[in-house]
Amino acid sequence: MKFNYYPETDSLYISLSEKTSIDSQEIAPNIILDFDTEGKLVGIDIDQASQIVDLTRLETESLPIKSTIK
Repeated sequence: MKFNYYPETDSLYISLSEKTSIDSQEIAPNIILDFDTEGKLVGIDIDQASQIVDLTRLETESLPIKSTIK
């Protein structure tokens, strides 16, 4: 999962998969879901992100992540 913030457009994109998006659906004002060819969710686009989410903090909890630090 990757988070990309684009300050020039005030857009936050949350990439959930490496697959290419072929379809999008706006589910709420400025919230767009991207889907792959199988209809699976691959990303979330949040326009005007600074007005919708708190961009000053990113917190994770209880994720099954293996360390890549050696």
